[in-house]
Formats: sequence, C-alpha cells, structure tokens
Amino acid sequence: MQTKRLTADEKSIAYAGTLIRNGEVVAFPTETVYGLGADATNPAAVDKIFQAKGRPSDNPLIVHIASERDLERLVKEIPDTARKLMDAFWPGPLTLIFPKKDGIPDQVTAGLDTVGIRMPNHPVARMLIESSGVPLAAPSANRSGRPSPTTAEHVLEDLDHLIAAVIDGGPAGVGVESTVVDITSPVPMILRPGGISQEQIGHVVGDVLLDPALKQTSPRELKQPPKSPGMKYTHYAPRGDMWIVSGEDNSVVSRIQSYVDRSRLEGARVGVLTTDEHVDMYRADAVISCGQRSDLSTVAAGLYAALRAFDQQGIERIYAESFPREGIGLAIMNRLMKAAGYRVLT
Repeated sequence: MQTKRLTADEKSIAYAGTLIRNGEVVAFPTETVYGLGADATNPAAVDKIFQAKGRPSDNPLIVHIASERDLERLVKEIPDTARKLMDAFWPGPLTLIFPKKDGIPDQVTAGLDTVGIRMPNHPVARMLIESSGVPLAAPSANRSGRPSPTTAEHVLEDLDHLIAAVIDGGPAGVGVESTVVDITSPVPMILRPGGISQEQIGHVVGDVLLDPALKQTSPRELKQPPKSPGMKYTHYAPRGDMWIVSGEDNSVVSRIQSYVDRSRLEGARVGVLTTDEHVDMYRADAVISCGQRSDLSTVAAGLYAALRAFDQQGIERIYAESFPREGIGLAIMNRLMKAAGYRVLT
C-alpha cells in the first residue's frame, strides 16, 4: 500500500488516530524527530513498527503520552527525582526510564521490566495521542540504522509503502532525539544524550551520571539488552563511509582537505560535513553545512538532513568536523560517532 501523506489539520489527525486504533502504524512530527507510532498496548501493532523499520527485537521502544494520567497507568511508581524532572522538562525532549506495569507488551520493552516514557511538546504529536486514545510506542520513523527523519519527506524516503500514513507537520525543531534518563537507580543516569543537556538535568536534580558507554571511543558489544534506544553502536549512518576528524581549531580544515584530496585521487566521490563558518573553505564533491558552530542547536537541528543530503549526491566517503562535548554538543558527537562507526582521525 502507498503511504498516505496527511496534512497536520484536525480532520487528518483524527483520521490518523482512527488508523492507530485499528492497529496501523502512522509517522508523525515531534519536536525532536519524526516518530513512528502504534498503539503501545497492542502487540500486533507494535510488531508492525519493527517490521517497517527492520529493527532488532531487542531494541526497546519509547512510549509517548499526552498527560500524567497516562503515566500512572503504565508505571509502578514515580520517584521524587522523576517528578522533579517532569515538572522541569515535560512536555519536552526528555524520556524517563520507569519500572513498568504488566499491561505493556514485552515487544515494547524488549522483555525488560522497565519502560521509557516521554511526553512530547509538539502540538501535532499531542493531538494524535489524544485522538487515538492510547499511548503510542514510537521510535524514529526511519529504516533501522539510517539517519533519523526531521521532515515528512525523509520518512517517505525510507518507509513509503511500509506504513499507513505520515502526518506532515513541517521540519522538526530540536533535530536530535530526546535525552533518556534512567531514574530507577539511586543516582539518575543519562543513557542517551539528546535535546535536554546533562547540565540542565543536573541543575534540577543535582548529581547525574553518564552511562559509561557514552565515553567509549570504539564500539563494544552490549552484554545485556539495552534499556534505551540509541545504545547500540550502529545508528544514524549515511550510505557512504564516514570519518570524524578530531580538533576544533582552524588547522582541522587543512587536515580534512588533505584527506579529501587523497580520496578523490583514488576515484571516490567525497563529501565534507562542516558548518557555516567553514563551508567556503573546502574543495570536494559535496560540502554540506549542518548549522553554525557558534550555535550548536542549529547543528543538532540540521545534522540528520545533512547526512541524508550526502546520500542524495551519491557521496562515497565523508569527512566530518568534530564538536565540543558540552551541552547539546554531547548529543551531536554521540550521533556522529555512531554514524561513523567510531572511526576518528586524529
């Protein structure tokens, strides 16, 4: 079946809610990226998410809700730490890991006794949840391993004919997925950096840890099922091979150019992932800016679209600038490292 492209009006959202109640899968905009939503209480509907994405079954899904009343039906307890974070950042790009109640299918949680819950801040996402009348299990609306979609067009590039519909709500704002925080342990731990920074979380709850895997410089196989999406090391990747070139001063430009020149002599189509400040300094088959280095929120918003643009131009090798790992930069570098398979040139 061809995927229906719906406008983000009340009638279309109501129709999408009916599709979800009938066990179908619908892509929709959130403030982070586009999500792929199905009834989180319907195992057969959740299975369709995995089938459409080609997603491994041991990778859990995040459940999206429209009100705290929904949360109480899904989780066993709401610790004080969670309430502080909910008060500060919900609705918004923050996912919290809770002990789950039995009504959530194992397909959603990969058989774990915990579940990630988020209350999105996008009006279309909230309206769709309310219209469907059920919590939505919703990973990013892309084929597994590909850059996440920040427009409806990106969704259709990957999933046309594989899902029932996509609601076109324009470009996503944040551009990287939600921050995932595990609040089931005494000290909150960030499992996936995202739209809310470690510094912002620490300001609300005090001590907050980073999952040790976020400090890795090479991929390592997980010894147990991940508690959160994004913890496996192959994600967000363009079709071409990608390397990150370390360094943040102007010398990185000449170093990247030398790699580009060498690769082009070998006959490859070569691209450079850079920012507005450096976009005119490179000579390559494709030089693409993902935003402004002086405002890393623009880099987060433009990152996935930039990676997909290399695919559209048939780029075989990509050399990417690196970014500071503070604030939203931690999420940007997390996505870049996974997209590059942890290949870094120093």
